[in-house]
Amino acid sequence: MSRIGHRARQTVAQAREVGIELAEAFNAVWRRSLQLRVVFSTLALSTAVVLVLGFVIQTQIAGNILQAKLDDAQRQIDSGTALLERELAGVDPNRDGAQGQLNNALDRLTNASTDDTSGSPAAGKFRAVLTSTAAGGGSDVSAGPLESVPADLRQSVANGARALRYGTIEEQGTEVPTMMIGQPVRTANGDLEFYLLFPLDSEQRTLGLVQSTLIVGGLILLLLLAGIASLITRQVVRPIRQAAEIAERFADGHLDERMPEQGEDEVARLGESYNEMAGSIQSQIRQLEEFGALQRRFTSDVSHELRTPLTTVRMAADVLYASRDQLLPALRRSSELLVTELDRFEALLADLLEISRLDAGVAELGAERVDMNGVVSRAVEAVRGLADESGTPLELELPVGVYADVDPRRVERIVRNLVANALDHGEGRPVRIVLAGDEHTVAVLVRDQGVGLRPGEAGLVFNRFWRAEESRARRSGGTGLGLSIAIEDARLHGGWLQAWGEVGKGAAFRLTLPRNVGDTVATSPLQLGPDDRPGVDTRPPEPAGSVPTPPAWPLIPSWSEGDDVEEDAGSEVASELDDVHPDELVAADADLDRPGPSGDEPGTVPADGVTAGDKR
Repeated sequence: MSRIGHRARQTVAQAREVGIELAEAFNAVWRRSLQLRVVFSTLALSTAVVLVLGFVIQTQIAGNILQAKLDDAQRQIDSGTALLERELAGVDPNRDGAQGQLNNALDRLTNASTDDTSGSPAAGKFRAVLTSTAAGGGSDVSAGPLESVPADLRQSVANGARALRYGTIEEQGTEVPTMMIGQPVRTANGDLEFYLLFPLDSEQRTLGLVQSTLIVGGLILLLLLAGIASLITRQVVRPIRQAAEIAERFADGHLDERMPEQGEDEVARLGESYNEMAGSIQSQIRQLEEFGALQRRFTSDVSHELRTPLTTVRMAADVLYASRDQLLPALRRSSELLVTELDRFEALLADLLEISRLDAGVAELGAERVDMNGVVSRAVEAVRGLADESGTPLELELPVGVYADVDPRRVERIVRNLVANALDHGEGRPVRIVLAGDEHTVAVLVRDQGVGLRPGEAGLVFNRFWRAEESRARRSGGTGLGLSIAIEDARLHGGWLQAWGEVGKGAAFRLTLPRNVGDTVATSPLQLGPDDRPGVDTRPPEPAGSVPTPPAWPLIPSWSEGDDVEEDAGSEVASELDDVHPDELVAADADLDRPGPSGDEPGTVPADGVTAGDKR
């Protein structure tokens, strides 16, 4: 019995799963198909109308049939009563021979009804009952199937009134619906009870035929209405689908796509309006492309031209700085400030060039199999001087043997920015750096105990040049682009870079990367905030104040040696330059092979010029 119950439960569970899957599939089709919704709605409303109409028609037909039967039955009992009163005017039910007189009277009534062509055929066949016994009285003579007459009908007739009842009579083992009508017959020696029983089986067959006809006709009508609704809806939906396909191709970059204009109806006006809109958008896009090409070339030229005077100023500043001991105190301080700001300017220029490459989608991912321990350790050592200067202890949990396919330079830059950012805002409290990995991902967590983040600021820390507190003093000399570059590097790897923070409790930044290039990150092996659970997909919901990295861009293949890269407007780096506000400043580097300001690879920052970002 337990096995049978277990199998029954499994069967019920499987049936439930199948039902859920079918419901989900139907819901998906229902949401996506306007034609299906219109046809289904039309069919549902038509079904309701057909049901109501069929019920009304059936009720009217049944009422008319019964009313006609009743009228004929009343005429039949009137004529029968008159005949019986003539035939039985002097009969005495208490005398011998009364039974035979009643039988003879019913026979003559039946024969007269058969010969009378005016009333009998309309009323149909019937059975007559004649008795001298009132309901509830003693037994007396009777003729016909008196046992088929119900007691309440006999009681009403015995009281001297005509009465009508509907019931069923068993004939040869079959229940037959019957109309029973009774009326008293006046005689010299007392009243007799006269009943006519009219079977309604023929009327029942007629109503069944009408009902089946209405059902078949209703189904055919519903199918026709569904087909008509489908055809009519298709005439409206087809132009909409065509417009959607054209809009998708237009959004994919086929700016010459247009809708056909046929006729003068609403669809034609829609196509005309869409074509006008598409033409206007195409014209504006071309103007923006031309303007963008000119602007990119301008910013590219400016960024390259800045390197020559910057190199000259750097040489002069180095000379002044080398001889600062021979200068007056005011001049000595000026030379130190000059060198410091030149370092920051070089870092800013390198960051602008790097982030412009990321914006243009031409950044390269030089992935290789490395131990993350070495990458994170080098990043921490690069900012060790900042930690010593601020007196901030660094708590490291960096296990060995956590391997992943990553770009070491970019990952090291991400971790360096995160640690430097934590040192800037950690208020001298310990900063914790944790490395962990699971089967599919590796993660690095940087946690500080500083000022933290106010509600809503976790979504802003990765914006360019954004700072929560403008008045805060910076230790690392950040450019305001560190975290912006970090999140783009994370996207390039196909990973996440998330932030969490609370005021007074510090902040945490978690970098999660796939172990293999091209894999998708679904979980993280490290906990981000106090309410987050490790190993659980945090999108959605996210811990309070955390922001996941959007899906990664497709990786751009590295250029091999000897590849011919065309230097036109399309291959130049997309950028924007605003000489009013630095928040919208983006520099571009069209020549990807030129060296950086210090001879390093473009976009790199020396260990002593850490790009912290000053995001908070």
